[in-house]
Amino acid sequence: MVGKAKADDGRKESGEAGRAPSMPIARDPAVAVAEEYEAARRKGTREAFELFIARHGDDPLAEQARAELKHLSR
Repeated sequence: MVGKAKADDGRKESGEAGRAPSMPIARDPAVAVAEEYEAARRKGTREAFELFIARHGDDPLAEQARAELKHLSR
């Protein structure tokens, strides 16, 4: 029992005991949208661009996705 108490005391001394779990830093939404656009562009399919537009229709990159769709239609 003494060994267990010493192990617990060691955690407290190193600052590990009672620490609140840390949350990851939130991603920049613009970066996430840009990455999703690039993924659609790499796929190069009508479905990929339509999905991007459905998810991010108000984003400026949606206009580029619409232009890509027009090129695919030709």
